[in-house]
Amino acid sequence: MSDVAPGSFRAWVLAARPATLTAAFAPVAVGTACAFRVDAFRGDAALAALLGAFLIQIATNFANDMYDFQKGADTEERLGPVRAAQAGLLTVRQLRRGIIIALALALGVGVYLAWVAGPVVVVIGLASIAAGLAYTGGPFPLAYNGLGDVFVMLFFGFVAVAGTAFVQALYVPSIAWLASVPVGALATAILVVNNVRDFEGDARAGKRTLIVRLGRRAGVLEYALLLVMTYATPFLLVMLGWTRPWVLLPLVTLPWAGSLARSLARDRGVVLNQTLAGTAKLLSVYGMLFAIGIAL
Repeated sequence: MSDVAPGSFRAWVLAARPATLTAAFAPVAVGTACAFRVDAFRGDAALAALLGAFLIQIATNFANDMYDFQKGADTEERLGPVRAAQAGLLTVRQLRRGIIIALALALGVGVYLAWVAGPVVVVIGLASIAAGLAYTGGPFPLAYNGLGDVFVMLFFGFVAVAGTAFVQALYVPSIAWLASVPVGALATAILVVNNVRDFEGDARAGKRTLIVRLGRRAGVLEYALLLVMTYATPFLLVMLGWTRPWVLLPLVTLPWAGSLARSLARDRGVVLNQTLAGTAKLLSVYGMLFAIGIAL
């Protein structure tokens, strides 16, 4: 990263982790499709939800960068992509200011959504912000206590998909709850790859992720289970009569998912960075196809 100047725009882009924003985009796309399905699509609310999701995700990424550096989880032995604080590209003070700015902008979006959909949006937004900051920060950091997987499934799945549908329809359609499952499962799968790759370094840093607690094999099995949930859900939607067979469109990505699962089971070290990126891309493609299938 010698070509990235400390404090530069590129340093901030690096800290924002653009590749992770698929985890914010996919649930908004699927939630919007659920609203469209019940004839309640509202473009302004959908765009506001997407912007708010991006801002909270970016603030969370800044916070993770800062807190992991302060706790010693990000060191020169890090296997994953470069982190801004650890590489000396941004200071803790700069990252803290970035968090404040991103969250202030997110709150501004939240005010608009509260005007559109009522005060319950404030509760959803504040809970999402709190979870993002508590992921690696605070007196009981979720990621350091084996709860990261649960909260990613909850907030990137159920809260994000159902919340997006709610701000448009003003209620949560039944289909949105079930449609949250594959989105949350794939977002969690991204975390699983990250934790399997880093489990030795996490153990040394005292980061007691689920993989550190249960072992690498448990992470591989968890990834496989998340994929089963992901690809079983479209069939269940058709069997329940809630959608037409168009919702099976994401099944074209099944061979890709199988390849990623084999990589996680077989590979070690920096090679898993490709598996991590591939899982994030899978979420993006699956999410778009799933959204299209629900809308059709």
